Amino acid sequence: MKRCAWAQGQSSLYESYHDTEWGVPVHDDRLLFEFLILEGAQAGLSWETILKKRDHYRRVYDRFDPHKVARYDDAKQAALLADPGIVRNRLKVAASVTNAQAFLEVQAEFGSFDAYIWDFVDGEPIQNRFGRMVDIPANTPVSEAMSKDLKRRGFRFVGGTIAYAFMQAAGLVNDHETGCYRHAEVAGLADNDS
Repeated sequence: MKRCAWAQGQSSLYESYHDTEWGVPVHDDRLLFEFLILEGAQAGLSWETILKKRDHYRRVYDRFDPHKVARYDDAKQAALLADPGIVRNRLKVAASVTNAQAFLEVQAEFGSFDAYIWDFVDGEPIQNRFGRMVDIPANTPVSEAMSKDLKRRGFRFVGGTIAYAFMQAAGLVNDHETGCYRHAEVAGLADNDS
């Protein structure tokens, strides 16, 4: 079974993520918040590092409930920074709290984060047709516009490249290589959504 080059022959954790989650359109606010926080935590690290820590993140981040994360005080943030089960970076931990607060403001304004974030792609996943991993961009005009607006709203660790990785993870864009068995499957999911 042919997978995207980044997942082919990798760990079972990587392959499972590729085969079941990556590129699948997400409309659940809690999962969108999880991807937003994890993509920010991943900056400068490998995604496999984050996948290995993901279950622990879910436990210590209250299953990524933005209402709870938004209230994390200095003591909770200090406890997170002492926890080897997550990425212990002071700026990233602080950003997760700030991002939760901004996330709640977006929900209040738009009714859901889902309604806000999917508007950047007019409610439909972008269906790319890249044959090789080297052809897939690190960012796009859409991810740059998303990044700019997220920053304006107070989000941090949401640069254009992180925003694009978020778009890929949450299925706002289908960047499975055309030779990957998941390309057509993920495109079909978008068709079934409409």
